Amino acid sequence: MPKSRGRRKSAKPKNARRTRGRSSPPASQLLDHAALIGGFDNALHAEIWASSKLGIAWAKAGLGEKEPEHQLCMQVIDQASATSTLHGLVAMAALSRVAPATAVTPLSKAINVLAKNELLPSWCSDTAWTPRAAWRAVDVYDSARTLLIDYDGPLPHTLMADLYQVGGLEVRAVTILPPNAAEDWEEIRPPGEVPMPLVAAPAAEVLAELAHALRMTDMVWPRNDDEDFADCRALAWSRCRDYLPDWPEQSELTESQRSRLIADFIAHSGCADDNSRFLAELLLDYGEGYISAGPLHWSPDEVMVFLCDWLPRKAILEPADRAALPQVLRAWLEFALTRRGIDPEWISPAIAAVDIFLPGLDDAIDDETAWGPAKQLANALTHRGVDFNDPDALNRAISQLNAENRARGPFS
Repeated sequence: MPKSRGRRKSAKPKNARRTRGRSSPPASQLLDHAALIGGFDNALHAEIWASSKLGIAWAKAGLGEKEPEHQLCMQVIDQASATSTLHGLVAMAALSRVAPATAVTPLSKAINVLAKNELLPSWCSDTAWTPRAAWRAVDVYDSARTLLIDYDGPLPHTLMADLYQVGGLEVRAVTILPPNAAEDWEEIRPPGEVPMPLVAAPAAEVLAELAHALRMTDMVWPRNDDEDFADCRALAWSRCRDYLPDWPEQSELTESQRSRLIADFIAHSGCADDNSRFLAELLLDYGEGYISAGPLHWSPDEVMVFLCDWLPRKAILEPADRAALPQVLRAWLEFALTRRGIDPEWISPAIAAVDIFLPGLDDAIDDETAWGPAKQLANALTHRGVDFNDPDALNRAISQLNAENRARGPFS
């Protein structure tokens, strides 16, 4: 994924900085800052400024606050309408271009009222930006991707979004770049990075992908409050909200597909004993359930998440399984990435990640404080000698455990 060094300079104006350390209400801070900066030269800079203010409200909101941006816009309307000023009109005009859909109409009505006494800035009449071209870059592991959308308008520019899908799809950063940034893609990327070729794609398709990624990012708690994301989050939503697709259908491997993959792995690796087969099925389960791009789309970061997070929380491994895990995991990575056509040069880092993140696994797996509820239950049933293939025995044992837990009470 592209990193900050080597990128083209962002188009973010110098006056689009955050106001911190103030004790006054957010709406008052926003209006004070609007008065301080005095206005904007164009609609893009107004949008970037407003987006950064909405980003602060979004990032600082508590878990139960579902519409912090809308609330901020309503508070600004109330305060700006109470005292008709040019900076209040400018602030609302800027907000209206990137505000959530629920706040656009109230902002427009308040702007129309204040505009009777104050002259609207010329950029307020600028129409919406028109996407004219788009590109998508995906790394060889399909764990990171970058979206670029070129826009025409009063100030042409490129919207760039960095997406990451290890442990779940999320938008890591959104940046406004000068126009035609795609022409300098190879210069933007630092040397030695994993291959990530840029390919042209329909703008509507790329914007739909961005909208879905933003939707997924907004579902995660705690929120991504990094300024590289939060500052331009509202702006990005304003560009792609109309392209938000339906939820994608979840596809699962059939039993025959699973059996074929396991058989192909055994034939490819020679890992044919019972422990190896069990681990191969475990790795396939993890890939299908937790790797967003697909069960064979492993990367060095996926290896880290699997060894450092998923296994300790979710899995119960017998001593023989633990002993076989390093060899089987390396063989599975080589099999999966070779099957996907990945160059051996980039298979090696994924395999090397096993040695990096494997130390300490035994202690982590045995740390009961890190176990998830399912692993705790499975461990308790195992210690009681319950036959997992006997539904009646399972139901009886679970009922008994629940009764015992209720008898202990919440403070036992």
